[in-house]
Amino acid sequence: MDALLLLGIAALLLGRGCPGPTGAAPAFSHPGSSTHTLQYYKVAVSETGQGLPQFIIVGYLDDQLFVQYNSNSRKVLPQVPWVRKIEQEDPRYWEKQTYLSQNWERFFQANLWKYHNHSKGIHIWQWTHGCRLSQDGGRGGHTQFGYDGRDFLSLDLKRLNWIGADATAQMAKRKWDADVPWSQDRRHFVEVVCVGWLQKFLDYAKETLRKTERPTLKVARKQGFGGQETLICRAHGFYPKEIDVTWMKSGEGQRQDTLTGGAVPNSDGTYHTWLSIEVGPKDRGRYRCHVEHDSLPKPLDLAWEEPASAYEAWLLVGSVAAVIGIGAGVLFYIKKRQDGYQAAPSE
Repeated sequence: MDALLLLGIAALLLGRGCPGPTGAAPAFSHPGSSTHTLQYYKVAVSETGQGLPQFIIVGYLDDQLFVQYNSNSRKVLPQVPWVRKIEQEDPRYWEKQTYLSQNWERFFQANLWKYHNHSKGIHIWQWTHGCRLSQDGGRGGHTQFGYDGRDFLSLDLKRLNWIGADATAQMAKRKWDADVPWSQDRRHFVEVVCVGWLQKFLDYAKETLRKTERPTLKVARKQGFGGQETLICRAHGFYPKEIDVTWMKSGEGQRQDTLTGGAVPNSDGTYHTWLSIEVGPKDRGRYRCHVEHDSLPKPLDLAWEEPASAYEAWLLVGSVAAVIGIGAGVLFYIKKRQDGYQAAPSE
C-alpha cells in the first residue's frame, strides 16, 4: 500500500467529500460552476510498511490536488505549477507551511491515538476541513474528524460545540468543548482564513481551471441473460469533471435499469465515466448515448455500431465485462457501507 493508495482509501472512507470534503467530496466544481471549494485532508495510520507514510496532508482546489505533505519527506511540496505563484508574495511560504504541517503531525500523535485501543492491522485517523464560496457571495465550511471510516467528531460552527458520533467520541467532545480557544480557532480557519486562501488560489489557477478536454466516447455491447443485452457508454479523458451522460430511447431519456460508475479521475487530471443499460436485441437500434459537456459545442448522440473485426469485438466484450465487474464491486462496497454506517448528526 503506497501513499496514493492510502489517500484513495481515506477519500473513500470519508466519502470524498468528506470534499465536504464528509463527502464531501467533495462538492467539486470548475470555473463555469457557481461554487468553488478548498479542502484539506489530514490522514494518519497506525502502522507503516512498504514505504507507506504514517501521516499525509493533501490540499484540493475544487477537484485538483495542488499541495501535499507526508511524514517521509517532511516537506510541503507543490503539486501544480500555478501554486508556485505564492512564492512571489511570500518567499518563505513553503518553509512556513512545512513547519505548520509538522506541528499537525505531532498533534495527531499526541492527541488522537489515545482515544482508541487498537487491534492489530492498519487503523486510520482522518481530518477534513475546508470551505466553499459561491458566485452570489454565499459561504460555508466544515471541520470533521473520522476514525476507520466512521464519523468521530464534527464542529457545529453556529453553536461552537463538538458533535460526538459514539461513546468514545464523547470523551474528546467534553475536552474540546471546554477548550473554547481551540474551537474558535477551527471556526476562524473555516470561515475566514480558508475563504481568503480560496479566493487567492482561484485567481492563481484561473487559466488552468478554465481548460476543457473533450471526451473520447464509445458505445459497446455485451450479451446478457434471458435474451437481454447490456449497452455501455464510456466517456474517457474529459475535463472538467461535470458531465451529463444519458441513455435515450427513441428520443426519450431512460433512467431505469441503468448503472453508472460516476466521474473517476485519471492520472493525467482528466476523468472517465460509464453508463450501462439493459435492452432487448430488437430495441437495440432505438437507443442512443446522449452526452453533454463543456468541451462539446453541442450534445452528442452515439449508437452502438457493429465492430469492424472479430478481434475488436473481443476487446470490447472484455472491456465491458471489466467495467461492469468493477461497477458491481463498487456498488456492493457502497451498499455494504450504507447498511452499516451511522453518521454523526449535522447542524
